[in-house]
Amino acid sequence: MAIPHAQPGEVIDVRPLADALAASRTRALIKTPHVEVIHMVLPAGKIVSEHKARGEIVVQCLEGDITFTTMGEPKKLRAGDMLYLAAGEPHALEAAEDSSFLLTIVAQSGEATT
Repeated sequence: MAIPHAQPGEVIDVRPLADALAASRTRALIKTPHVEVIHMVLPAGKIVSEHKARGEIVVQCLEGDITFTTMGEPKKLRAGDMLYLAAGEPHALEAAEDSSFLLTIVAQSGEATT
């Protein structure tokens, strides 16, 4: 079964999950050959080991407390904070508390996001 993604012109609710955060799961919102937007949900204590994205990424914290380690230092994101990383920049992350954020991946010209 294919994962449903938003269609052009469709309104997407990305408000904080609040009381529903603990029971929510990560889900892909938009996927095109050049842009992917994912609503990431991380429980407190979750660690994502160092990795790289093929394209540039923008992370917008919606709620919680997440630490991205990149460019040799930790960068704390809380609700309303945004982080941009160049394509291929190694990064790791850890959720200090239940958290959600939007992850946008923009493909390099001539490449797809996946």
